[in-house]
Amino acid sequence: MEQRQKHRRVAGAGDDPRDVALCGAVARLRRELALHPAELPDRAAADDELAALHALVSAGDPEVPRLRRSLLLIAGAVGSVSALAPALADVRDLIGMYGEAPRRF
Repeated sequence: MEQRQKHRRVAGAGDDPRDVALCGAVARLRRELALHPAELPDRAAADDELAALHALVSAGDPEVPRLRRSLLLIAGAVGSVSALAPALADVRDLIGMYGEAPRRF
């Protein structure tokens, strides 16, 4: 029998390991959100934005401002749910790996 790989490559993600890792973190947060039993008023908005973020990253070479906008929307929707905090922190940390926003003078 073939042994399963611990980490599978995300279909559509480019060769950038940040893209692969971020797609995985987004998928984890989506799963945890789907399984969370509490009624969340912004659950649909968070799920929609997570889907959009996954599509953006899967396409390769995502724009950093768009990544950050998605993070703000997702954090605003689920940031107060402590059970989702670790998964949300992973998404935030991985988006941070895309670099700092350019400074405007």
